Amino acid sequence: MLLLLAMAAIAGQATHAGKAKPLADDELTEKRLIAISSELRCLVCQNESLAGSHAELANDLRREIRTLIHDGKSDNEIMEFMVSRYGDFVRYRPPLKGSTLLLWFGPGLLFVLGLGGLVLYLRRRDLAIKDTPLTADEQRQADVLLHDHESSQGRS
Repeated sequence: MLLLLAMAAIAGQATHAGKAKPLADDELTEKRLIAISSELRCLVCQNESLAGSHAELANDLRREIRTLIHDGKSDNEIMEFMVSRYGDFVRYRPPLKGSTLLLWFGPGLLFVLGLGGLVLYLRRRDLAIKDTPLTADEQRQADVLLHDHESSQGRS
């Protein structure tokens, strides 16, 4: 009985819960804010967009973007403002120019260098193994194993 009363109380509270209020006064501003901030990187999280981040700095930057929207700035002007303040790193897709070449091609270059180093290491290791002769003890063990293998093949 107590469980039913508790469930009824919880259900009653859920029906009186209000809708989440948008942070901006109008819906158009909020949509523009989301569109712009989804193209920007959170400077604290770095792997999360500004739109999805819960960091305090992200809240401050979204507030700044809202202010710029209310001031009548275009999306491009807002992006330029953010880039001038925080650099091209703040954009998820920075423009291709001399200062961002490392951002664009750095991961691929690291991959190629790592793969080349691995191939070089494996080739050197294989050459070292092939060129090393067996010791007398290793040769005896190999002969015993071969003899045992040949004798077991002869029985089959």
